Amino acid sequence: MIRHLQRMHLRRLNTLLGHLRMAYSSSASEGVLLETINNKGVITLNRPKALNSLNLAMIRAIYPKLKEWDADPSTSLVIIKAAGDKAFCAGGDIKAVTESGKRGDRLAKEFFYEEYILNHKIATMRKPYIALVNGISMGGGVGLSAHGRYRVATEKTLFAMPETGIGLFPDVGGGYVLPRMRGQLGVFLALTGFRLKGRDVHHAGYATHFIESKQIPELEKALLDLKQPTSDVVDDVISQFHNQCQLDTDKPFILEDQEEHIDRLFAADTMEDICHSLQGDGSEWATKQLEILRKMSPTSLKITLRQLREGARLDIEDDLQMEYRMSQGCIRGHDFYEGVRALLVDKDGSPRWIPATLEEVTPEIVDDHFRPVQNDLNLK
Repeated sequence: MIRHLQRMHLRRLNTLLGHLRMAYSSSASEGVLLETINNKGVITLNRPKALNSLNLAMIRAIYPKLKEWDADPSTSLVIIKAAGDKAFCAGGDIKAVTESGKRGDRLAKEFFYEEYILNHKIATMRKPYIALVNGISMGGGVGLSAHGRYRVATEKTLFAMPETGIGLFPDVGGGYVLPRMRGQLGVFLALTGFRLKGRDVHHAGYATHFIESKQIPELEKALLDLKQPTSDVVDDVISQFHNQCQLDTDKPFILEDQEEHIDRLFAADTMEDICHSLQGDGSEWATKQLEILRKMSPTSLKITLRQLREGARLDIEDDLQMEYRMSQGCIRGHDFYEGVRALLVDKDGSPRWIPATLEEVTPEIVDDHFRPVQNDLNLK
């Protein structure tokens, strides 16, 4: 009788453990799916109701798998895509980060630290890394795609780095990527949060290729069916889809008429000088940009401009270290919390920045965002 009860208890315990294992597996797969298909790695961001926003659990699932695939001789390439057709990844889970920062929890440090390590891994992948960016790509989504060898956009792609409007800065390697766009285009996009859509994303340089969204499944199948996917072969396949796409080929770049003005008016090394140039220009377009900048966090504008000027001279490792220090400066400050409150929590759209003006943001405040921190990020 006792043995019978022991066996029943053991069976129930095994059943319970099985349920727990299933629950853990299901929970891990809700945010991201990781598959190996025909010796190719496939990452699917799988939070479509949350616009596939990136959280720490997803980062912790993707990073070790990328390391494994990159080291595995049998894995020939990696594809990253997203569930749904509205968003590739609309950013990181910044609400959770700011809530953690208010409590003094580890998440506010760990999220940025581990996200930037993932960004670095993507930037240094030896295997072809192909991002199928079909939908919104902002913030964390840019970090998951912009550092890859191939970034395929569609007519549904929307690219933006709107962080100055929430008291942050264009992180995830934005300090490396944006200054390498032609002229002052990246500086303009970073400071104003201007949104690019469709083929304009390719014109700007964020995307390497452009195809119609309906061709995404066909391109993915062509890549997964490759027998010997060398870099040249992968390039040929993606370029063939790109070259065959005639959608919006005759449409000029949305900022084509303004690029000369952007290069001239956003060339200064201080925000005060940029605003002075815009005000002095006096055109309708320049006046509109000045109005947009006045809505942004003055602290974010100043640290972002310095980030991009310094990032233009840095390699990806030093840039991400700089950005980690900046992220912790924002966690110590006021505007990041206030921007998230105004945009995502209360949604009143009226953030109260402190300091409230560019003139009040002293060099000491800016410098504080760039100083070394405890347990600094070192990728070398």
